Amino acid sequence: MQITQIAIYPVKSLGGIALDTAELGPRGLEWDRRWMVVDEAGRFVTQRQLPAMARIRVRLEAAALVLEHPAAAPLSVPLAPRERPRRPVEIFRQRCPGLDEGEQAAGWLTEVLGRVSQQGLRLVRFPDDHRREVEPDHLREGERAHTGFADGYPLLVANRASLDALNAVLRDKGLDPVPMERFRPNLVIDGDEPFAEDGWESLAAEGGRYRLGVRKPCKRCQIPTVDQHSGEIPRPGEPLRTLIEMNTQPDLKGGYFGQNAILLAGEGEMLRVGDRLSAN
Repeated sequence: MQITQIAIYPVKSLGGIALDTAELGPRGLEWDRRWMVVDEAGRFVTQRQLPAMARIRVRLEAAALVLEHPAAAPLSVPLAPRERPRRPVEIFRQRCPGLDEGEQAAGWLTEVLGRVSQQGLRLVRFPDDHRREVEPDHLREGERAHTGFADGYPLLVANRASLDALNAVLRDKGLDPVPMERFRPNLVIDGDEPFAEDGWESLAAEGGRYRLGVRKPCKRCQIPTVDQHSGEIPRPGEPLRTLIEMNTQPDLKGGYFGQNAILLAGEGEMLRVGDRLSAN
């Protein structure tokens, strides 16, 4: 098997960045889910509430995070550490600190996206000195892992063959196929059977440079229904409804696609498109 795609999403639920290489860290890929949009009460905001978030394009320059939207001039946020006020933020009922990126970023987001429940939007950065633990339920004995503003795990891995199988069913139903970007994975793997990832315990690079622990199937919400270019929902309920019908996780309720993973070994190693992997 090999890695065929790598992507990061510096701001949770905004546009992704396709990469050829990425550095592995304990929180996942460098710069992935480092920022998050929250409302004025500190509650996280995603495409679940605002599908139009997908329209915001994201770039990483040498010294800045740059956000772009057709309705406004680009917003530039410095990458270098600087003093920012801390504010409590909430992600899936879990509280943690966030570093507020200021009034300019808040005004820009509210201008291009509008308000949520009459509240404006703010941009927060994950503090380097904070550790947000991964839930222990699916970790092996003695394992610990932490992440940034990802839903719950540092990495999301998808299998190309699984997407092909899903799209075959969609076509049989007379529906349009969906691209992999709908599922917002960090790594796309090619070379195994459809949904074989549900049986993987770990993924190891040739030569043992790094090893990932595959720990929990990813239950999908409505975000895969959102076109990641237009920010619109072209076919309400799909492909989530079809995933549920496919019942890829017979012992679990809902639609599942992809696997959540943690870093077992290889912090600081470079992960590359074309890396050969073996699954155990």
